[in-house]
Amino acid sequence: MEAGEERVVQGDGANEDLIDRLDAAPLTRLHLAVLSLCGLAFAFDLMEINVGGALAAIFSAPPHQLGPTRLSWLLSGVYIGAIVGTAIMGPAADRFGRRRVLAWLLAVLTLTSAMAALSRSPLELTIARGLSGVTLGAFPPLMVVLLTDLLPARRRGPAILFVCGFAYLGAPLGVFLMRQLSPIQPLGIEGWRWVFWLGALGAGLLGAALLRWVPESPRWLLGQGRAAEAAAIVARFERSRPVLRALPPIAAPGATPPATLLAGRQGFSLLAALYFLAAWSTVAFPLLSGAVLMEKGLKLSDTLLVVGIATFGPFLGSLLTSTFADAFERRTTLAGCAVVLLIAMAGFLLSETSLMLASTGLVVTLVAAIYVPMLNLYGAEFADGGRRGGMVTGAWTFNRIGAALSPLLLLPLLKSEGTGAMFGVMGASLLLSLLVLAWSPRGVASRTVR
Repeated sequence: MEAGEERVVQGDGANEDLIDRLDAAPLTRLHLAVLSLCGLAFAFDLMEINVGGALAAIFSAPPHQLGPTRLSWLLSGVYIGAIVGTAIMGPAADRFGRRRVLAWLLAVLTLTSAMAALSRSPLELTIARGLSGVTLGAFPPLMVVLLTDLLPARRRGPAILFVCGFAYLGAPLGVFLMRQLSPIQPLGIEGWRWVFWLGALGAGLLGAALLRWVPESPRWLLGQGRAAEAAAIVARFERSRPVLRALPPIAAPGATPPATLLAGRQGFSLLAALYFLAAWSTVAFPLLSGAVLMEKGLKLSDTLLVVGIATFGPFLGSLLTSTFADAFERRTTLAGCAVVLLIAMAGFLLSETSLMLASTGLVVTLVAAIYVPMLNLYGAEFADGGRRGGMVTGAWTFNRIGAALSPLLLLPLLKSEGTGAMFGVMGASLLLSLLVLAWSPRGVASRTVR
């Protein structure tokens, strides 16, 4: 705490009033500024983590052709780093603040992306990707936690999905840049290295902007006893010009506060299980699709084209869902996504032409992009405000574990047993997700979170 800063503790009634004002506020220009900066930062995060599919194609062909084991480690490196990042950064956000930790993550990403661009061997690239994973893995859930804390209750779901939709343009940006620059190699630098240089520049600039212009979570400040600062931030939102009218939060039915329904070990275990199982389809599919297409006999240029088209799925899916994000309970939306993913993956497995592969791949990535942000939102809305960062990122660690394990296990399975066996494992994970969802609470869409 800085010198001269006054630590003010108000009564629970005053704190509840601040939260109620924040949840019932209109969507303002300040909200839009926060959403824009978070969305741009998330775009660079997604650009870097989603180049894995393109890297799989590049390092599956000459002159960089790697064996299955080395390629698996290259693809898993970023997710192994993410396991460490999510385990550390969630509790750090609860201790030091959501905004500050997000800015730290972007600063570290600047350094690690530069390391990837300068790497001289697959081993160095794997290490750099692992270090980048420390930041890439923790950023998405912490961003959702911050936005859950800041946004009005009735605008929360649509706004977060809308931001995720535009951020998902970072994924095709990286893939298509890599495809366009690989043949020409400007300044003698390979195309994939240019993508990492762009990521380093974007992360550095947006980290500074986030720290400068995005306010801290008033809910977190209240938990730290800094009620005066929280009140000042709420007043700042109220002074900002509205762009959408205020909508009162929906009252939660019954006497039990919804936020307690995912509390404790049982709630954490349910959320962790959903995150872990999600990785085997939503992460493994885009990560391994390049290798699958090469296995089906497509040329490298055609493979990069299909992978690039599929990366537009998240953009389209998130924007579409933002129009009806709160029309259904979170659990219902998640279950619907799991069913559609099963059908689309079966279509991809049976497809032979580039058109059908691109179409079914687009559907898979479209629905996966709805599933993961909705799951982040589902967990963030239920978690207790004071421990929201630690609980959500702690459970998200299991997603990163699944993401690290999936290429290590599925890529050798693809090479030895073929695409059918690999997609069988993905389908089983989705069926198990449906079983876990059947035991999970419905969700708190449009309701107040504490």
